[in-house]
Amino acid sequence: MDQDRTGGGPSAAGAEQGHGAGFAQWPPQGSAKERGRALRDKAPRESHAALRLPADRPSVVAAVEQANAGRLSELVPIRIGRMAASPFAFLRGSAGLMAHDLAATPASGVVAQLCGDAHAANFGVYGDARGHLVMDINDFDETAPGPWEWDLKRLAASLVLAGRQAGASEQVCRQAAADAASSYRRTMRRLAKMPAVDAWNAVPDEQLVTFTDAHELREVLDGVSAKALRNTSARFAAKSTVRGEDGRWRFTAAPPVLSEVSRAQAASVAGALDGYLATVPEELHPLLARYSVQDVAFRIVGTGSVGTRSYVVLLTDRREEPLVLQVKEARASVLLAPLARAGFAVAGPAGHEGRRVVLGQKRMQVVSDVLMGWATVDGLPYQVRQFRNRKGSVDPAALQPALLDDYGRLTGALLARAHAHTAEAAVIAGYTGKGDELDRAVAAFAVAYADQSEADHAELVAAIRAGRLRAEFDV
Repeated sequence: MDQDRTGGGPSAAGAEQGHGAGFAQWPPQGSAKERGRALRDKAPRESHAALRLPADRPSVVAAVEQANAGRLSELVPIRIGRMAASPFAFLRGSAGLMAHDLAATPASGVVAQLCGDAHAANFGVYGDARGHLVMDINDFDETAPGPWEWDLKRLAASLVLAGRQAGASEQVCRQAAADAASSYRRTMRRLAKMPAVDAWNAVPDEQLVTFTDAHELREVLDGVSAKALRNTSARFAAKSTVRGEDGRWRFTAAPPVLSEVSRAQAASVAGALDGYLATVPEELHPLLARYSVQDVAFRIVGTGSVGTRSYVVLLTDRREEPLVLQVKEARASVLLAPLARAGFAVAGPAGHEGRRVVLGQKRMQVVSDVLMGWATVDGLPYQVRQFRNRKGSVDPAALQPALLDDYGRLTGALLARAHAHTAEAAVIAGYTGKGDELDRAVAAFAVAYADQSEADHAELVAAIRAGRLRAEFDV
C-alpha cells in the first residue's frame, strides 16, 4: 500500500533549510525552537514509526540491476556477492532502494546536507592535516540536501541488522536504534544552545565518549585508532609497489582487488590530475608540485561502490617518499529521484558529481582531507582524495552485543553534529523535543525495516541460486 503522505516533503520554497547562501534574515523572524515545534502538526513524531512500502517498489532483482547500470560489467558479480553476504551487507549496497522507500515516509520538512548512506559502518576515524585522528562520518558518495530523518532512519535500521548479525537479542538491537535517535536528539539540543562558531566545531572528539556515555566502547575505539595510525600511503606503498628496471616505482598487481591498467588508461588518469589541481586550495599547489606520478592501478573498493571506476595513483617526492591518491568515479546520487518523488526539489542541477561529493563532505565534516578535489577522466566525473589517510572504522556487526547501544549513541551524536552544519539545530531540537517519542518511533521503524531488509536479502540469495543474478563470493 502507498504510505499516507502526512508530513511528506515540501518543495524547496517551503522547506526549513539551513544550507543556503547569504546571511540569515535580520531581524530574526520568530523563535527557531517554536518553528520546529510547529512542524509536529504535519509530521507527528510518533508517525515516524510506520513503514508502508510504496506500491511501485521495485523487486530486489530490478533494484539491483538498476543500481548496477553503468558499472563495469565484469565487477558486478563481485558487488552482488558482497551484498549477498548478509542482510546488513545487503542494506549497505542498497542505498537507492531504501531511499525509494523513505520517500513515502513522513518528514518534518527540515533540510540538511545528508550523508545519503549513513549506515553504521560509515563512521570512523581519519587523519587531519597534522596526522591527528578525527572521528566523523567517512563516506559521502550519495550526499545531497534532503530530510534529516532519512539519514537517522538508515543509521537506526543498520544498527538493528548489525546487532542481529553479531548475535544480539532483539531488545538490545531495538535499544541501540532508540539510543542512536536519543543521542541525535540530545546532541541537537546541546548544539542549539551554543554560539554558532562553537557549535560548528563541536562536539570535540575527546568529549564524545563522555557525552554519549559510551565508556565501554573506549577499548574498541583505542584499537581502531591504533590501527588507523598505521594505515598510511607509505605503508600501502611499501606492501603494494616495487621498483622497476627503469628505476620507477610500480604497483604490484593483486587481482581482482588491485590490477594493472593499460598505458593509455594510466595516461588519462595521470593527465586528469592537472584539472584536479585547480580544485584544491591554491596554497597547497606548491606542496603537490613536489610530487611526480610514478604509476596508476585499478582498485576495487567497498560494497556499494564495487563496479565503479576507481584508481590509485602512486606519487613520490624528491626523497622517493610516497603519496597515494584515490581517483574514484563519482556517479549521480541515488537520492535524487527519491527526493524529487518526495517533493524535496532542493538538489538543483548535479553539475560535476565529484564536486558534489567533495562539497557535501566539507559541509558535513568538522575537518576534511585537505587534498580532496575532483577531476574528469575520459569524460566521466571523479572525486580525488588521499588514499589510506589514517582511516579506520568500527565493524558494528563484530561488536559484542553489550557495546551496540554505546556505538548507537556515538554515531547518533556524530550524525547530529554533521547535520547541524547545514540545518539549524534549534529548529530540529524544537521538533524532536525533550521526550522520547521520536526515539521510540525511530526504533520501531528500524526494526520493521531490518525485517524488510532480511526479506530482501533472502530474495537476492534466491535469485542468485536460480541463476537470475550472477555472484562471485569471497573476494
